[in-house]
Amino acid sequence: MMLDERVVRFRPRAILTVIGVILAAAIVLQVLWVTRSVVIWVLIAVFLAMALNPAVEILARRGMRRGPAVGIVFVGAILIIVGIAATFVPTLVREVNDLAAAVPGYIDDLTSGRGKLGFLEREYQIVEKAREAIKKSGVGGVLGLSNTALSLTKSILNAVIAVVTISFLTLFMLLEGPTWVERIYSLMSESVRPRWRKVGGDIYRTVGGYVTGNLAISLIAGVVSTTVLLVLGVPYAVALGLIVALLDLIPLAGATLAAIIVSAVGFMHSTTAGIVLVVFFVLYQQLENHVLQPLVYGRTVRLSPLIVLIAVLMGAKLAGVIGALGAIPVAGAIQVIVVDWLAHRKQKAEDPPGSAATAADVPT
Repeated sequence: MMLDERVVRFRPRAILTVIGVILAAAIVLQVLWVTRSVVIWVLIAVFLAMALNPAVEILARRGMRRGPAVGIVFVGAILIIVGIAATFVPTLVREVNDLAAAVPGYIDDLTSGRGKLGFLEREYQIVEKAREAIKKSGVGGVLGLSNTALSLTKSILNAVIAVVTISFLTLFMLLEGPTWVERIYSLMSESVRPRWRKVGGDIYRTVGGYVTGNLAISLIAGVVSTTVLLVLGVPYAVALGLIVALLDLIPLAGATLAAIIVSAVGFMHSTTAGIVLVVFFVLYQQLENHVLQPLVYGRTVRLSPLIVLIAVLMGAKLAGVIGALGAIPVAGAIQVIVVDWLAHRKQKAEDPPGSAATAADVPT
């Protein structure tokens, strides 16, 4: 019995198309990797613009043109930031200087095995281990201080450039964002335009709600923690409250890390203060997780804890702390698109084309 031989032929045009798509994808990925810092700046600006846009829309609904409304909101946000900085930065600088002045005393207690940190030398001989490490690789090898001045200067310059660039990006997005969104919608056919308008609106509410809510909850955490620290008489209360506010922005691990740092400082001040701070952070986390987050986020961000954990881990791996901060809104936007796609697919399965009866099909 003879079997027919099947020959699979590929057209040269199809082969060239596949190769072209692969090369284009590789080039796009390479460009994104090289310009990843710029991409991160753009994403931060998008999130900030979404957080400020509701205030702009409130002014626009009251009859104000978008340009002046954006100017008022943008300048107002800058003034608020400057006001907060003017209020807390002097205290923060003073407390940092006080902490720097107290470091020699801590080191003396540590090397002598006295005080709150003396157990590190008595039980773990940490000073001797540090001396051995210095003999092997020097101070720079132990502390990573090689070219510290140059690295610090570069970091400061990069931070200044990033802040200025993100500020202007946010301003331009507030001014031109709706116009660009309408241009994107205009490229779509009229049959699918309403669907994607709904998807865009859901993504805007999800991302904007999360960014605004996360900032509000972190501000609350910082203020409440600072108040408790001041009541307990723990030194560096404002600086520690700022640490709590910043770390609370990071999903999942940030609040726990802040609690560990602040509680450790509290125990160095007094055992009573440390115990009170541990109890406070445990109770506050329950309040934040079960009351503040549902109240502030509302129905804008609805992600399962598993998705949140996976998103945060992937974001942190891709872009560090910034990636962890942006992981949840990105995951929320993806979830909106997936939910819409599943609903659209289900609707097509239930109502296949040509199944609906028309006037011509109805017997008279």
